[in-house]
Amino acid sequence: LAVLVSLPALAAERAKILFDFADPAALRGWQVRDDGVMGGLSKGNITRDPAGYAVFSGKVSLENNGGFSSMQTNFEPIEVSQYEQAVIRLKGDGKDYRFIVKAESDASHYYVAEFPTTGDWEEIKIPLRTMYPVRRGDRLDLPDYPAETLSQVRFMIANGRAESFQLQIAGIALD
Repeated sequence: LAVLVSLPALAAERAKILFDFADPAALRGWQVRDDGVMGGLSKGNITRDPAGYAVFSGKVSLENNGGFSSMQTNFEPIEVSQYEQAVIRLKGDGKDYRFIVKAESDASHYYVAEFPTTGDWEEIKIPLRTMYPVRRGDRLDLPDYPAETLSQVRFMIANGRAESFQLQIAGIALD
């Protein structure tokens, strides 16, 4: 909690901390999902830095129709209609990433928000109801995320180029 408690948005009484990686147990259930599911050769990894944050790192390869790496966790759906935004405390590497959520565990599509990183620790705020629907990388002609339930959280890198990456995540909350 040390890193997150200092965040003004998370100090709000109604904020809900989803993951605080200062707690080693917060990484339980997270897994890497790379483009290998389609034959790609990208390789991601999740570790926990002793300083209290998750580290998602690796290399994206475009070979064999590859091009992405992601880290995700699934859970029983939770009610999120009272929240307006996701607040993520992170340090990127100057590259662009995607924050992805699923409303229901059996949903065939997910909702995406793209964000840049600066290379410094920062607080990324993503308005939930502006996240757009996607299936297998294709934007769908469906309404944006209704932000009623949440059953998956994912971070993805898929910038259309071969590159190394590192995203450090201190915590994720809803506000």
